Amino acid sequence: MDGGIDDLLREQAPQVLGALVRRYGHFDAAEDAVQDALLAAAVQWPDDGVPDNPRAWLITVASRRLTDQLRSESARRRREESAAALTPSDAQFTAPPADEQPPDTDDTLTLLFMCCHPALSAPSQVSLTLRAVGGLTTTQIARAFMVPETTMGQRISRAKQSIKTAGARFDLPPEEDRADRLRAVLHVLYLIFNEGYTATSGADLQRVELAAEAIRLTRQVHRLLPHDGEVTGLLALMLLTDARRPARTGPDGSLVPLAEQDRGRWDKAAIDEGVVLVTGALRHGELGPYQVQAAIAAVHDEAPASEDTDWPQIVALYEVLERLSPNPMVTLNHAVAVAMADGPRAGLALLETLAGDSRLAEHHRLEAVRAHLLEMAGDDDAARAAYRLAAQRTTSLPEQRYLEDKAARLTPPK
Repeated sequence: MDGGIDDLLREQAPQVLGALVRRYGHFDAAEDAVQDALLAAAVQWPDDGVPDNPRAWLITVASRRLTDQLRSESARRRREESAAALTPSDAQFTAPPADEQPPDTDDTLTLLFMCCHPALSAPSQVSLTLRAVGGLTTTQIARAFMVPETTMGQRISRAKQSIKTAGARFDLPPEEDRADRLRAVLHVLYLIFNEGYTATSGADLQRVELAAEAIRLTRQVHRLLPHDGEVTGLLALMLLTDARRPARTGPDGSLVPLAEQDRGRWDKAAIDEGVVLVTGALRHGELGPYQVQAAIAAVHDEAPASEDTDWPQIVALYEVLERLSPNPMVTLNHAVAVAMADGPRAGLALLETLAGDSRLAEHHRLEAVRAHLLEMAGDDDAARAAYRLAAQRTTSLPEQRYLEDKAARLTPPK
């Protein structure tokens, strides 16, 4: 399909879904109808041309699909009442006219709040967000997360059923709940980006389409909430991190660590945009974890070479981040920064504070960091053992090959 049409459909998807949910009040059925309309557009528009009013076209087609479904459901006694209840009496089984102008309301944020409803688990929130707001098909989402299509389909269906059971309304949450729900939305977008930037399993280090989708959706949220510091911080963090993507892998797909990357291949435009965003966010409003993470990324990205990195500043920023959002991954990264600023033994001492943390007990990154710091300290035997253990624990093939190679290089010749 034409790239311009694909981008247009993704942009329109949440608006069309919002229009249907507002009219019919049934997220599950409306979402299926919108997917049908998007598919119809993908087939017809390349040959027939894009309509003058793409959103109205999509709303008309999706409404017809939905009313056809309701008409079929109404024939079955067990669904008669629900079918009647979800359709306004003056619009029952009537598709909107083709020239109906959609409302100017942007429903993206409302949809994101609905997809991140607290009744859903994090994996369900991620899957439903990509389907309903991102406009990705179940097949695309299943491929991205390397699960069978049937499994992903069941996950999305259960998520939509949970939203229905919870009685979720297509409205922004009450003011008193909005901050917590926005944090959930940002966390879901952060999870999507992280899975795209460093895939947790499989043969590829990165899943570019997922990272790009996370950035696209976060841009939409930022457009709706331009003065929210954490929204701005998250967008900056994604841009500053994704800017390094071209240099993260070698020609054979192998992992290239940050210190060894060709910084001339980094995306300077993305870095410049990210720096402007995070600088503005830090000057105004309440400080938050995404802003601090973005500031750390900016320090890395603005260093002309690895040896020019301002590690004391990064250590100070991690100290702030640990106060704002204490968690073992922050401590892990903090330990690396301390090692670079004050020596490997100082970093290893901080790493020991995680020894009893069950959340990292089986995570490969703990052993990978330990191995790196032991290698810096000259303890090759212990480093080799830690690299091998980390390689056993990761499910990412590029990371596994990288860790095994590091262990092999520390193995003394026979």
